[in-house]
Amino acid sequence: MSDQIKFIVDNLNKEPFRKNYNLITFDSLEPMQLLQVLNDVLAEIDPKQVVDIREEMPEQTAKRMLSLLGILKYKPPGNATDMSTFRQGLVTGSKPVIYPVLHWLLQRTSELKKRAYLARFLIKLEVPSEFLQDETVADTNKQYEELMEAFKTLHKECEQLKTSGFSTAEIRRDISAMEEEKDQLIKRVERLKKRVETVQNHQRMLKIARQLRVEKEREEFLAQQKQEQKNQLFHAVQRLQRVQNQLKIMRHAAADAKPESLMKRLEEEIKFNSYMVTEKFPKELENKKKELHFLQKVVSEPAMGHSDLLELQSKINEINTQINQLIEKKMMRNEPIEGKLSLYRQQASIISRKKEAKAEELQETKEKLASLEREVSVKTNQTRELDGTEILKGDEFKRYVSKLRSKSTVFKKKHQIIAELKAEFGLLQRTEELLKQRHENIQHQLQNTEEKRGISGYSYTQEELERVSALKSEVDEMKGRTLDDMSGMVKKLNSLVSEKKSALAPIIKELRQLRQKCQELTQECEEKKSQYDSCAAGLESNRSKLEQEVRGLREECLQEESRYHYTNCMIKSLEVQLCRATEEMRAYVSADQQGKRKAVREQYTKNIAEQENLGKKLREKQKAVRESHGPNMKQVKMWRDFEQLMECKKQCFLKQQSQTAIGQVTQEGGEDRLVL
Repeated sequence: MSDQIKFIVDNLNKEPFRKNYNLITFDSLEPMQLLQVLNDVLAEIDPKQVVDIREEMPEQTAKRMLSLLGILKYKPPGNATDMSTFRQGLVTGSKPVIYPVLHWLLQRTSELKKRAYLARFLIKLEVPSEFLQDETVADTNKQYEELMEAFKTLHKECEQLKTSGFSTAEIRRDISAMEEEKDQLIKRVERLKKRVETVQNHQRMLKIARQLRVEKEREEFLAQQKQEQKNQLFHAVQRLQRVQNQLKIMRHAAADAKPESLMKRLEEEIKFNSYMVTEKFPKELENKKKELHFLQKVVSEPAMGHSDLLELQSKINEINTQINQLIEKKMMRNEPIEGKLSLYRQQASIISRKKEAKAEELQETKEKLASLEREVSVKTNQTRELDGTEILKGDEFKRYVSKLRSKSTVFKKKHQIIAELKAEFGLLQRTEELLKQRHENIQHQLQNTEEKRGISGYSYTQEELERVSALKSEVDEMKGRTLDDMSGMVKKLNSLVSEKKSALAPIIKELRQLRQKCQELTQECEEKKSQYDSCAAGLESNRSKLEQEVRGLREECLQEESRYHYTNCMIKSLEVQLCRATEEMRAYVSADQQGKRKAVREQYTKNIAEQENLGKKLREKQKAVRESHGPNMKQVKMWRDFEQLMECKKQCFLKQQSQTAIGQVTQEGGEDRLVL
């Protein structure tokens, strides 16, 4: 208990609580203060719980805390009777009840914050079945469930993004870079548009370019489809070869084996499988069930402290001592019949252990054999994919060597023929060059004659027409070949499909029987499900009625509480206004002049008089400005004219000085002077 209190005090002194408690002050807290501390911790987990307990009824506080603890999946220690004491202790602020709750909350605050946040959106609102018969209510309920599922997926994605290591700064940098690239591309497109608009028929050219792009994409898509079909065909051929090899191996094994050996092998397999099904697997299943039951029991129990672990350890030690005492008593008796039986039991247990060990070894060897067979098949597939051939063994390899020898002799003969053909090719190439020269000379002469006759280009157009007709014939031949190839491929695929159908026929028969069993089981399942649904619907309707009653009472309680707070606020505001009015009347009625000066009425009358005097002064000033506006404007105009006149004189004076500085005769004091 002391460790628990110490842990609570340490956590309450940290952020965000900052309570500054020690063990003595915390232990000396009153029940209301302790409940307020618990409420502060719950408010840190769920901000909706920020409430002053002194302004709340104790029953309402207990209900609110119990509902939140239920959402957070807190399980108080003990059974149903302890639950009533737990509720009573929560209402009264009992330390043995509140200390474990605080310890549990402070241990997993971050986890509980997340759970409280999710509970706001994931606690399903149960609607009674009689209301769901209405279409609008059913649609809104369905939409509500869809939104809940969407929130679950979005929350999972958000958590994955948080744990994936992506920082918001990097994402913002990427977004800004992408926006810059987008702006650059937009500017480039605009520049290209301006450049294209000057070209004639640019709309038609753009349309043709768009069609070309679409056709290229379609060509790529068709090429991709063709490649996929080739890959599928290649995989189908590989699968067929694999099945044929397996069939050869099975036939070879069946030819070499005798019926007695096959029967022995089958009997051994049946014995092994029956042992695994009847003895080993049920034991393992029972052990797993026991472990699961034990783990469920451990999970259902509340969190254990150090003191609880010490108590359990002491109980285990006591039980071990009792077991040892019973064994010693049994050994002291030393009955001979039990001694003989113990020998047989030991032998039986040794044999069963050996049997289990051998069965496990056999299972491991079977698994190893299966894994090795898988590796061999993978390696053979890899070699086929790399070379397109299979690995040869024994007689097949000898045949392959003899084929290579015969092919080497054929290769030598072909090589000699190729040498002769190369020599002949050289002669033909020389003759081709000579013929090309003669053809060019003849073409030149033909062009000259065409120009003389006035039909230039006739031979070129004739050659082009012949070339186009030849290309058309080649394309028609290619189309015919592709159609033949496709028809042959279709025939092959049909034959393969028919073979697969014949191979799958017995499996389909077994599948029908299994389907019948499945239908029977589904009927039973539906019957049980209907029973369960009817029972669940009755319980749900009762629960929904109770929830509606509780909800109605809560709403009434909230309304009354809000009305109470509203009336309190109104009373306080009216009291303040009444106090101000009484003070004003007292100041106005009193004979003291200083008190009258402090009154609000006197201050307002004084301010009004000051503002009226200020308004009179401003009106007089406005009148004076209006009267002097005309003469002042005339004076301003005269000053502007005077300024223009002086500026004109200045310009004339400067111009005269510039003229006299060149070399003119001037008169000064009755004398003529020449200024250079």
